[in-house]
Amino acid sequence: MKTMWITPEGLEKVKAELDQLWKVERPETTQKVAWAASLGDRSENADYHYNKKRLREIDKRVHYLRKCIDDLKVIPYAPYQEGKVLFGAWVEIESAKGHKIRLRIVGGEELFECRDYISIDSPMAQALLKKEVGEEVLVQTPNGQMAWKIRAIEYEK
Repeated sequence: MKTMWITPEGLEKVKAELDQLWKVERPETTQKVAWAASLGDRSENADYHYNKKRLREIDKRVHYLRKCIDDLKVIPYAPYQEGKVLFGAWVEIESAKGHKIRLRIVGGEELFECRDYISIDSPMAQALLKKEVGEEVLVQTPNGQMAWKIRAIEYEK
């Protein structure tokens, strides 16, 4: 089961996507469906069938986003988070081989646009949670356990 948390920035992105779909894409697609339907025979009308399909996709996503917004819990920054890896943290870690990664721990609804975001439910995030700079964590991967050292922790305020 995924954690239904989101950062304030993530919630704004979800709301922006919902607005775009509902106020821009859905009306445009509805107009296209009406236009294609006005041409007559719908059985071989590719524009009509494509846009009806797109309209169903938009409606499905709008329904999902509205439900998500109701179910999500916004976790804003709080001063007590400083010094520890908690939800919303930017964490810089380094492997034993010197490979550095900077990532942010967020909720599942924020992952799709940002390559450097990881889910709070991921094994890496679970290993990092509540740790401090200088601590080492072991993360189970398909290739075995990997050790990472925490180099820096930052929060967006």
